[in-house]
Amino acid sequence: MNTGSSPQIGQIVRILKGKDAGEAAVVIAVVDSRFVYIADGGKRKFDAPKKKNIQHLELIPFISSEIVNSLEETGRVTNGKLRYAVLKYATPAGISAYEKGD
Repeated sequence: MNTGSSPQIGQIVRILKGKDAGEAAVVIAVVDSRFVYIADGGKRKFDAPKKKNIQHLELIPFISSEIVNSLEETGRVTNGKLRYAVLKYATPAGISAYEKGD
């Protein structure tokens, strides 16, 4: 299901399974060879990331250098940077970044 070998911090992913299926997010931490933590800065904030099985994600071959640099320097990343990365790189790929509410 996933494309590529292993996810990296800062990589954009498309969620394939679960209530957020079809949406894009950013890998903010790699737990082990099977799980990662993802956040999108909108529904799923940096302070409350989602633990996700990598088999339920499609790895997009792009890594946001802004996210990687921020995490290396401060150990954190702002939700604004996460939203920017998701919107900048997921929208041209035809991936829904967020669903608008009523």
